[in-house]
Amino acid sequence: MKAPLDLDQLQTFISIVDTGSFTRAAEEVHRTQSAVSMQMRRLEERIGKPLFEKDGRTNRLTEEGDRLLSYARRLLFLNRETLAAFDDRRLEGTIRIGTPDDYADRFLPEIMARFARSNPRVELTVICEPTPGLVEHIKRGNLDLALVTHNDAHGQSEVVRREPLLWVTSANHATHEQDVLPMAFGRPNCIWRRAAVDVLDRQNRDYRILFTSFSATVITAAVLSGLAISVLPECALRPGMRVLGDADGFAILPDCRIGIMRGQTSRPEIVDALARHISESLDNISVPISEETGTFDFAALAFSKMKRTKPNQILPGW
Repeated sequence: MKAPLDLDQLQTFISIVDTGSFTRAAEEVHRTQSAVSMQMRRLEERIGKPLFEKDGRTNRLTEEGDRLLSYARRLLFLNRETLAAFDDRRLEGTIRIGTPDDYADRFLPEIMARFARSNPRVELTVICEPTPGLVEHIKRGNLDLALVTHNDAHGQSEVVRREPLLWVTSANHATHEQDVLPMAFGRPNCIWRRAAVDVLDRQNRDYRILFTSFSATVITAAVLSGLAISVLPECALRPGMRVLGDADGFAILPDCRIGIMRGQTSRPEIVDALARHISESLDNISVPISEETGTFDFAALAFSKMKRTKPNQILPGW
């Protein structure tokens, strides 16, 4: 029987991907660069496949390396979860978390399940509001942690996931072919709304905002009923939606970046544990319908998936 994988080697492997270099990974795992290189040679020997390949002056993950990455994250998480289950000093208390309902629907089941298994004595209080409201709650001390849409103007969060922002319409209606496009958006301070309006204005497209709501449910209903077009991140796509692209006359939108904001708290150890669970959970959650793409550099790997939704694709279900 083959010997089990070395968790220290897997942790170093993950650090190389997350930091983007062997040098920064060495600092993070408190080893010399030569020791890190030796760990990776031994890991490659153990796997029996090359994990890295040269690309000019940088290293990229091979296809086998990218496959190993998701397994490595899950193994390290399971190791921490196992140790936490037998730790008499397990975390206790209450933590207040906020998230927009777009993210709550897609991400919270995974996040809450994993966190509760490792920390059964921690009570989660969850509120759902748009990002601007969550930012205010963080500033006022009403939340310990928030999952938000990152905004460069404020630089308020640690980005843990990046997804394309997509034009969406009903798969059963020709709403996008109307001369004056009916739109459904979040409130005026919504960053997705501003991005969409900027693109439409640059393209000189005629449109009118028919629905405004902070509720993802309302926006989704307007799209699925064929009453309006909207923009949504990939995680918020629903069965019955169609993704619009260049062929339909809709230009590419800037990516949606999902980040973590931390508030002032008396229990930073609980906040750190939940933030880690969120980051790991979002890294493991895939997109509903997808296609293969090319190779990513290390800096992008922490925020990208190997699969992406196609323009004109109709979503029949998860």
